[in-house]
Amino acid sequence: MYIPVRVEPFVGSPADVDYRWDSDTDILSAVVRADVTTPLPRATALELEGPDGSWLILDVRAGRISGVEVAVWPDVRTRADLAPPTSVEDATIIVGAVERGKRLAVEVDTTLAAEADGSERTIHFRLGANRETRTVRIARDLLVDLDRRDRIAGLWLLGVPPFPDEP
Repeated sequence: MYIPVRVEPFVGSPADVDYRWDSDTDILSAVVRADVTTPLPRATALELEGPDGSWLILDVRAGRISGVEVAVWPDVRTRADLAPPTSVEDATIIVGAVERGKRLAVEVDTTLAAEADGSERTIHFRLGANRETRTVRIARDLLVDLDRRDRIAGLWLLGVPPFPDEP
């Protein structure tokens, strides 16, 4: 299953991302700080399920990704050399079906893979087969890989805080 988007020029500066770990469930949430001067539309959840039962949930408001939640982790491969792409453009991406108010639950029936750097501060999720991509920054620490047809091919979470120590 592919998730097509529309890419638009970015206006302003990238918003910050707030991370939160739920130590009871191992759920990681990344929330894009909202502009509090305008009322926020209701969020729609775009659920991405891997064949291994892993889950990523994208919170989408007015067609824009406003958060990512890793509900069930795929196996995470650690790579000491993992680094985000150096060529990144700032852009706004609009998830078309969600923009029109449709409620979506998408099951990704291809690979949902995760890899992290040695300190687990940079995490890359890949959706589907490995393919040529370009990367856009939609928030300061949130990047999206897009394939040649402007479909979501991956997500980068940067500056992830360490998992909280056990009590």
